[in-house]
Amino acid sequence: MPEPLAENLARFRRARDLSQEELAAAASVGVDTIGRIERGERHTTRPATVAKLAQALGVSPETLLGLLPDNRGEHAAEVAQLRHAITASSEIPGLGDFTDTDEVSTPATLGGTAHRAWQAYVDGRHAELLHTLPILLVDARRLVHHTTGDDNATANRLLSTAYRLGAGLAGRLELDDLAWTSAERALAAARQSDAAEIETAISMRYLVWTLVRQGRLADAERVAVRAAETVEPRMLDRDPARAGIFGNLLFNAASAALRAGSGSRANDLLAIAQAAAVRAGQDSATEAAIFGPRVAAFQTVDHAVRLGDPETALRLAERIPDAHGAVPAFWEAGHRLHLASAAVQVRRDQIALGLLVQARDLAPDWVRRQPLGTNTMRTLVDRASRRRGASFAALARHYGVVS
Repeated sequence: MPEPLAENLARFRRARDLSQEELAAAASVGVDTIGRIERGERHTTRPATVAKLAQALGVSPETLLGLLPDNRGEHAAEVAQLRHAITASSEIPGLGDFTDTDEVSTPATLGGTAHRAWQAYVDGRHAELLHTLPILLVDARRLVHHTTGDDNATANRLLSTAYRLGAGLAGRLELDDLAWTSAERALAAARQSDAAEIETAISMRYLVWTLVRQGRLADAERVAVRAAETVEPRMLDRDPARAGIFGNLLFNAASAALRAGSGSRANDLLAIAQAAAVRAGQDSATEAAIFGPRVAAFQTVDHAVRLGDPETALRLAERIPDAHGAVPAFWEAGHRLHLASAAVQVRRDQIALGLLVQARDLAPDWVRRQPLGTNTMRTLVDRASRRRGASFAALARHYGVVS
């Protein structure tokens, strides 16, 4: 098995679009030394040599040596305000956030802010959302605190929306415990809202997603199925919101079943969701759900990839219907990441590379945080037998193969 230094040196060099000779010149290290390290013929390398190579490649010596795990704590500073906003509570002395009680937003104003925050979420504009979401959470809690009756129920609906966005963003940043807290609070607010049944079901979807991320697969499937049963559309019911919530919950249940090793049950759940998508007739993207025939078809490809059947995944992708309605860019990008992964598995590397480019162009910030994209790009870098040029190097940087 190759040493981490051998693998990493070759990978980072290719990702930087450097030849061995160019790296040797940049690091003031002999080209023969680099060749022997990459071939695994040198099992000890002086610290000074490692430091020179790391500096030339723009990484730390620890990273080059493979001593550091993926830097999952890199977002700690930028999410500090989000963490505070999600966990603040008037029930705990010192954690309240109602300091500016004279600045209470109207439901209409807050609704517009919530919609813009949701749009940033589906567009993958995380930096923007990290700035606006803490303010939205504080304002929504303040509105709940200062209203009664119907206005209070409306305020709770907006608060539930804000907490759901918090759960989604925290999950994307791999802060699963914070995502759970936010999803629980979304559920509590939903039950006090002016559309309790629907808002509760929507919030359950975020809670289930968090359970899947935590590896609690049996719990996730059970909760998702029971929540779906509460909003299952009737035979002639064409309410797109209800159909979408129902279908998304079944998507989550199918994902949990698949990860737990039950492909047949996952396929059964997915078939029910697809039938609902066909009845819906068109794709839609709202805060309640992202659903429709194209979205459901994406799920079948995803499941085939996860089942280890890349040929079927690529074949199914050829039959995906065009969008009839709105499909968010990050869903389109995610589909291409799954196809790129499938293409790499069957060694259609040029196709995979094109799909990674498409995914990056569709949702640049979102794909940067997806392990599937990083792993697929890393495989392409490792397979590169020759220099691939500046655009290849830029793509490797975008997907985090090198910083």
